[in-house]
Amino acid sequence: MNALTYKGYTGVFEFYPDDEAFHGQVAGIRDVVHFTGSSIDELKQALADSVEDYLEFCAEQGKEPQRPYSGRFNVRIAPELHQRIASRAAADGKSLNAWVAEALGKATADQHTR
Repeated sequence: MNALTYKGYTGVFEFYPDDEAFHGQVAGIRDVVHFTGSSIDELKQALADSVEDYLEFCAEQGKEPQRPYSGRFNVRIAPELHQRIASRAAADGKSLNAWVAEALGKATADQHTR
């Protein structure tokens, strides 16, 4: 997946050969925010312009803009797994939250190098 960020918003995009252009959309929010460009520089500017337009539109409407990814999410797991994770975190001298965050970081590390 190709992605750019602007003000905490992540735009994911693809190249469409028929259009000879990149087309993208802001991910992680329910509102639809599109952007397009024929080069990466144009695409970066289009993402910034689209996010700014979105924020301005929300302000004009008196609407709170959606914010992507707060950094919090709830996960439901089996009690036995919860106990094993908590025990492992304690054995490693870490909080449950820190241990899980580290494990998730390791599990997704290869995605950042693509």
